[in-house]
Order: sequence, then C-alpha cells, then structure tokens
Amino acid sequence: MAKDRNMSTTLQDSPNMVPHKVVLVFVALLAVLVVTVGGYRLSGSEIREPDAQPTAQRSLRFEDGPNGTVSVIDARTGQMVDSVAGEAGFLRGSLRALTRERKMRGIGSGPAFELVARADGRLTLLDPATGERLDLESFGPTNAAVYFRWLGLTNDPAAAKSVAAARP
Repeated sequence: MAKDRNMSTTLQDSPNMVPHKVVLVFVALLAVLVVTVGGYRLSGSEIREPDAQPTAQRSLRFEDGPNGTVSVIDARTGQMVDSVAGEAGFLRGSLRALTRERKMRGIGSGPAFELVARADGRLTLLDPATGERLDLESFGPTNAAVYFRWLGLTNDPAAAKSVAAARP
C-alpha cells in the first residue's frame, strides 16, 4: 500500500519543481524582450557610433582579372592601383558580401566603392550604390591593412592615427 502511495505522487508535489507561475512570468518576459528587440530592429534605427571625420578617401573599383587575379582600379583616374593574386581570402570575402547585395538589387559592377580612413582610426569600405558598409578595422589590423595600402597615403599628418590603427 505504501508503495502505491509513492507511485501516485504527482510532479506538483516534488520539491524540486519550479512553480508554474514563475515559468509563465519568465516566458512572458522573454516574449516582451523578443518583441522589443524585433520592433527596434524593424524601425531602421542604427546601433552604432557616429562616424569620425574622414582623413583620407579613395574611390575604387574591383575587377576580376586573368588567372583569378583581382584588379584594383582608381575610379577617378582609371589607373590600376594593384593586382591581387592568390587566395586573398579577406579581400575576396568582403567584396563578395558587397557584390551579393548589388546583384540582389540589380546593380552592376560599374559604380565605385569608397574606401575611407577616419580620424579615430577606423577604416570603412562603403558601397554608395546600395548603402552597405564594411567597417574593416572590425576584422583586425592585418585584414584592414589589405585595404589601407590603397589609400596612397605618404606624408599626410591628418591620417597618422588611421595609419597607426590600420597597420599590423
């Protein structure tokens, strides 16, 4: 008989169970959080610091060259700035992200990208055609340096902070 009594103990009688009301409050708070975050994201508001003043800027186009190279072209002069051969994983990956957005919007490869060094040391690759941007310093100084070399800075004292921040 005692054995039957132990078997009939319900989960509600267990001292290790979380009360039902606590679970419901937790679920309600989680739902409010998801709705709040979702609403903020859908509002289009940005969660980022305002950009510092540009210290250097260059318009660049990137074209696939022979043998898998990537040609870097100054969009204002039409001069080839560099030719990148080999894997160049960060360069190819970052450009792929931006060109994918262009393809989805039906924009060709004609419009130039803007490479901008800022007074606070940030380096940004902007796509004016789509409004997309890559904050290159977020990927580390080695990866940012891949792009930084194309700014063509030599003795520009205003860009000194950007130079120091972007170099590995």
